[in-house]
Amino acid sequence: MTAPMEPTSQEALSIVKLEDICKTYVTGELIVPVLKGINIDVMRGEFVGILGSSGSGKSTMLNILGMLDVPTSGKYLLERQHVETLSDTELATIRNRKIGFIFQSFNLFPHLSVEQNIEVPMLYAGVPRKVRRERAIELSRQVGLGHRLGHRPTQLSGGECQRIAIARSLSNKPAFLLADEPTGNLDEKTSADIIKLFHELNASGSTIIMVTHNPALEAHFDKVIYLRDGRVSEHQNINFGGGPDVGE
Repeated sequence: MTAPMEPTSQEALSIVKLEDICKTYVTGELIVPVLKGINIDVMRGEFVGILGSSGSGKSTMLNILGMLDVPTSGKYLLERQHVETLSDTELATIRNRKIGFIFQSFNLFPHLSVEQNIEVPMLYAGVPRKVRRERAIELSRQVGLGHRLGHRPTQLSGGECQRIAIARSLSNKPAFLLADEPTGNLDEKTSADIIKLFHELNASGSTIIMVTHNPALEAHFDKVIYLRDGRVSEHQNINFGGGPDVGE
């Protein structure tokens, strides 16, 4: 019996690999191809930006990366595990444990405290209460809000809410963070502070994929993936339609 081949150093460092990913939506007789053969490789520790204008396919790409949707064809490997054919239950489990989501609108539970919001993914993962609390305290301090544990989101500023959302995304020690326009609802100064926090997290080892239409963020990424008409573009001269600067 042949022994399994050891992964190459390149494979071992790969966190996310998409191979010829296509996504087509069918409504009645209408067939709409949105992603048309996407190939990307995100390595451990990278800070990657996915940029594209409206209609480029980046929202669909976000949903597939986050396992909120499945491709029509192609392969999706997360830490060398094929996930494109898993059941909804299996996808939900992996999504909770291996992907840390950060949204433009924060998506915090208004009736829960800061500590409880950070604990939510751990609660779904079955982490014991004592461990959840210790981890929530640690993460709140990491994002500079250890003094806000008892507050509710309605008592926080937009920047503080996003910091708590980032802390929550880290709670299960995910394989990567997936950020969707995380500075879109913030003013310029607060946006700069949040981007600085992302850099700090990345420097400490977090792999980050950020989806944005904002070309002003390009300089912050280790690697930029440009989407145009459902394909990865070889060129950077994408028309973003005069998109806003950081914070708008």
